[in-house]
Amino acid sequence: MPVLSSGTGLHEVLALLTAQLRPDANLKEEISFLTEVFSEKSFNSLMKIHEKLRHFDRHTPSPTLYSAATLVHELSEELQNGPMGNDVSELLQLLAKPHVKVGATIRMDEQTSAVVVARIMRGGAADRSGLVHVGDELREVNGITVENKSPEEISQILAQCQGSITLKIIPALKEEDRLKESKVYMRALFDYDPSKDKAIPCKEAGLPFRKLNILQVVSRDDAVWWQAKRVGNTNLRAGLIPSKQFEERRFKHRRAMALEQQQEMKQTQCKDTLNAFKDCDCDGYFNGLHVAGLRRSFRLSRKERRVNQSEAKMSEPEELLEVPTYEEVTRYHRRPTEYHRLVVLVGSLGAKINEMKQKLIAENPNRYCVAVPSTTRQKKVHEREGVEYHFLSKLTFEAEIQSNRFVEHGEYNNNLYGITVDSIRTIQLKKKICLVDAQPQTIKNLRTPEFKPYVIFIKPFIQEMRTAPSADETPEEKMARIATEEEQREMIQTAEDIEHRYGHLIDRILVKGELQTACNELKHTLDNIEKETLWVPVSWVRS
Repeated sequence: MPVLSSGTGLHEVLALLTAQLRPDANLKEEISFLTEVFSEKSFNSLMKIHEKLRHFDRHTPSPTLYSAATLVHELSEELQNGPMGNDVSELLQLLAKPHVKVGATIRMDEQTSAVVVARIMRGGAADRSGLVHVGDELREVNGITVENKSPEEISQILAQCQGSITLKIIPALKEEDRLKESKVYMRALFDYDPSKDKAIPCKEAGLPFRKLNILQVVSRDDAVWWQAKRVGNTNLRAGLIPSKQFEERRFKHRRAMALEQQQEMKQTQCKDTLNAFKDCDCDGYFNGLHVAGLRRSFRLSRKERRVNQSEAKMSEPEELLEVPTYEEVTRYHRRPTEYHRLVVLVGSLGAKINEMKQKLIAENPNRYCVAVPSTTRQKKVHEREGVEYHFLSKLTFEAEIQSNRFVEHGEYNNNLYGITVDSIRTIQLKKKICLVDAQPQTIKNLRTPEFKPYVIFIKPFIQEMRTAPSADETPEEKMARIATEEEQREMIQTAEDIEHRYGHLIDRILVKGELQTACNELKHTLDNIEKETLWVPVSWVRS
């Protein structure tokens, strides 16, 4: 058997094997067949082609010049100035192909409809740059957006480009990175529009979202810009969002600037917050149910309300010191052995949520109930301990305040009123759904793993109308019209203020129109809380 060198080709090996074959009585036909096949001219030609291709694959030629785009442009001009034959026309068409300029081909992604890089030409501009990869999404060509354009339209844009070509792309998520994707989910507590964010490195790569959207954060490697997807969005590609730390810094900076401007203005001193309960309609029941809760009375004069609202904005309440950016959440479904989630009802001016609450409980007394409040006032003849109120001494009431037993408390007519943690627990032990009518600032006191509150904000349906005064309008009619318009504006303003300041703590907004319709909608919402899997803070379900 002859010695074979490392450079010996496959066709040469086969030829040597053929020469070594010896006739044998038992294998005569098989050897004859092999000899015939190995000696076939076409077979040897195929082997030679195979060897050439393997050699080319191992020793891919590198470009002689690296200014390929310029060279193509110059060559095209030379060819156009000369005689135009069939070969010249074909060469010009080849040189005009976009992938010759860029060194890559593109295609439309079937799932996302995005235009992505399908292939990188080895040795081309894209390959040499090392910045373009298969799967990258193409967004712009020389400043021209390619969104909603077909690959053919983009090819025409590329073909018309002269000189250098600038591409704006979004890097593809590599398979190994996909396997490392974070399973962290965040509830957005603010609205975000990347097109208006001057700090984002690439606006097109940003992910817009609205307050309360659920985001899957797939990468937090960058301390400033996270990568995330919106849960429920069919687009599989992640986008950039500001990180929690970065957004908190920006929020605090904007707030500091706003406070600095406010301090330059002349404002009156803030009133004591206890005066907020001065005209609170706390004393009243309907069929044994707490009517008004601890809500600020809307009987304050309009002038007083305007002053109070202005002072509240200037005093920067404690809840605004918190920075609403993201809250880590997880899916939760109540198990039969668990207590019902606490339902917190928050109403704006004119919502009259007490009549909704009373109607709901009257129709479903075995399912819903309210927490019995505590008070320091004297018991009336018709009242029963633990039914209308828990009657406490002032000393006991104040001691429970110091022990943080109240989720909400206030003063009215020199008497203290409040709702204790134990009063809520009593309802839960009865396997009923506890309804709490609370001030918006009370929500954060109730957001505990024990209660897992579902917060519903109820605001009145208001169709603001501005009627032109009639020619025969009396002074009384004019005053009534102006009062109605002003009251409408105040209702709208208070609802907007609550949504702006506490919207990140609200799970559902219910616009109250006709009473029965609103009650049906509320009941439907409460039924869904029990049936559906909902997003809750991670801290509520992790021990």
